[in-house]
Formats: sequence, structure tokens, C-alpha cells
Amino acid sequence: MSAFKPRATLVEQVARHLENRIVFGQLRSGERIYEAAMAKEMDVSHGSIREGLLLLEKRHLVRNIPRKGAVVTPLDAHFVRSLHETLELYLTHTGRKLVRQWCPEDMARLEALYRQMRDCHARGDLTTFLELGIEYTKASLAYADNYFIETAIDDLWPSARRCAFVAFQRGGRRVLEDNLAHMEASIAAIRARDEERLADILHRYAQQQCQQVLDALAAPAGAPLQ
Repeated sequence: MSAFKPRATLVEQVARHLENRIVFGQLRSGERIYEAAMAKEMDVSHGSIREGLLLLEKRHLVRNIPRKGAVVTPLDAHFVRSLHETLELYLTHTGRKLVRQWCPEDMARLEALYRQMRDCHARGDLTTFLELGIEYTKASLAYADNYFIETAIDDLWPSARRCAFVAFQRGGRRVLEDNLAHMEASIAAIRARDEERLADILHRYAQQQCQQVLDALAAPAGAPLQ
């Protein structure tokens, strides 16, 4: 029998809807979010919007400013560098545990997700590629065994998705190919149980991802994709 999965609450549905609008650039960096307008648009109460925004503040997508209200967290260089540095620290720590403890089922899962992402790349399915990328990284946390790290990473995923979308918009297929190359190299290091090699791969990839986002943010509006 499969595990019971309760339906998302209304507040969680509101938060997810707003999260996707921020991640995919429909609500822009620094833009104010008007509770009344959102409540009317989504046909929900002001309270549901307010609670959803509190969830998004916890997930670093929104900042609630006194006497001004909620604004989309500015996506600037300091935010981008801080995010990638933090993700690298967490994922390297948990990756070392995975290298030491993985079992065949873990490798099968990672390799299956890699193949699915490769198929998405061939089809040009960016949205599914992004979602599978997050699922791949979560699957690599199988042996994290640390409440605080797991909770922190959960709250960082929306910002990671947001940054990835910005980079993909600017870098196009090259960024997708970089993701796939990183996964292939990581899987080989995990299979070889080579902690130092995996740590080096994660470090170089975090730096590469960070720079791709910074380059995208610095690009003039309307500049052609690479």
C-alpha cells in the first residue's frame, strides 16, 4: 500500500501558485505583491494570501516590509552568490555521506532521473527538466540524516529553481547540456565512491551555475540568447 499523501491545503496551493509566478518571472524582482488584487484574481480570502506570503518569506522568495507589504525578493548578485555558496556547503556534506553509503537502488534512481532529463533536453521540455533536476538533487540527499540541513535545503529549492530559470532563459541549450554533464560526472564519482572527486565536481558546478545566473542578470534586456 502506498503512503498516505494528504492534499495540499488552500494556503499551500496559494503559496505554490505565487511561487511559480516568481520562479518563472511573472512576478519580477522587487515587485510589490498586492494582497487585495491577488485575493480577487485567485478567488480566495485575504487571509489565505497573507498566509501564503508568509510561507514564501520562509522560502526566501518574498520579503515582508513594514508599512509597505510584501515584495518579491530582489534577485541581485549578493543573493545569487549567497545561495550557491550555501547549496554547495550542504550538498557537499550530504554527497560525501551518499558516496560512503549508497546502495544499488540509489544509483538506479539517480541514473533513471538522468535519463529522463536527457530525454527532456532532446524534446526541449524546459519545465519538466527543471522539476526533474530538483528531484535528482533531492534523491541525492538519501543519507543526509540531518533535520536542519534537510529543512534548510527544502526552503532553498524555490530560489534554486528561480535562478536556474534565469540562467536557462539566457544560456539556452548550453546550460541544459552543462547540467547533464555535471550529473553524468557526479554519478560516476558516486559509483566510484570517490568523495574528493565528487566534492570537486560540486564546487566547480556551483561556481559555474552562479556565474551563469550573474551573466544572465547582467545581460541587457532583449539581448539574443547564446
